[in-house]
Amino acid sequence: MSVPASLAAHTTAADKRAAFRTGLASGELQRLPGALNPLVATLIQELGFEGAYVSGAVVSAELGLPDIGLTTLTEVVERGRQVARATELPVLLDADTGFGEPMNAARTVTLLEDAGLAGCHLEDQVNPKRCGHLDGKAVVGTSDMVRRIRAAVTARRDPGFVICARTDARAVEGVDAAIDRAKAYADAGADLIFTEALLDEAEFAKFRAAVAVPLLANMTEFGKGPLLSARTLTDLGYNAVIYPVTTLRLAMGAIEDGLRELAAAGTQAALLDRMQHRARLYELLDYRRYAAFDSGIVDFTVGERA
Repeated sequence: MSVPASLAAHTTAADKRAAFRTGLASGELQRLPGALNPLVATLIQELGFEGAYVSGAVVSAELGLPDIGLTTLTEVVERGRQVARATELPVLLDADTGFGEPMNAARTVTLLEDAGLAGCHLEDQVNPKRCGHLDGKAVVGTSDMVRRIRAAVTARRDPGFVICARTDARAVEGVDAAIDRAKAYADAGADLIFTEALLDEAEFAKFRAAVAVPLLANMTEFGKGPLLSARTLTDLGYNAVIYPVTTLRLAMGAIEDGLRELAAAGTQAALLDRMQHRARLYELLDYRRYAAFDSGIVDFTVGERA
């Protein structure tokens, strides 16, 4: 009898981190769709992806807030903990600017380690940050971001925990400056580099040619850059890709359409064929294994004393 996987992942945090690092070095693109909640993380695992991602923009949106640095460290860490608990996959989390000064970034890393995350990315925007595909962003000086990264690297206790450095400098200072920053961040100890809002495939290729460490691409919809396929990113030499808001956008599109139908028709009867069936939900939630586990715990007899 085993504990149901969705009750607690069987893979340890250390093993998830090792798997993430192995994947980044494998030459195969590590695909990390956004897990807007633990149930979505379960589905991401079932469908064969290499990892899951917790987006700061999604955490903000689910709280009814814009992605402008309004969420707290506690809120983000707790969502990361919930998602990591529900899957055997490594989970990468968006830690914004580290929620403050370099010391705050250091504390952020320790809390994310404790929560079971495989890694996080920290960005070089001015705190509070804003969505990477909005205009009017501002970035800190390179030396300030280097201090942020060094604090994070120094604070981690498990060397397997992946520190990813994100630069938003492309939109502010240009692609060459972003490349220079990426190199400085790698020298400061970043294991993975994420450059935000590259404009075309040529810029992705230029970045890859210039930076030696593993690279992460962001394939977010309706942003400033193109939606490159997994095959194209692999051919370009990228190591990982996130689809941060895809699942939220799919869900909210379906929810809005359904609510409009319900408001207009007064019944959801016409929507049934567009819904996930109860049986499929129960399958994802692993009801049968919970029932078996529960029966194994309570199904016993007490012998009478002679």
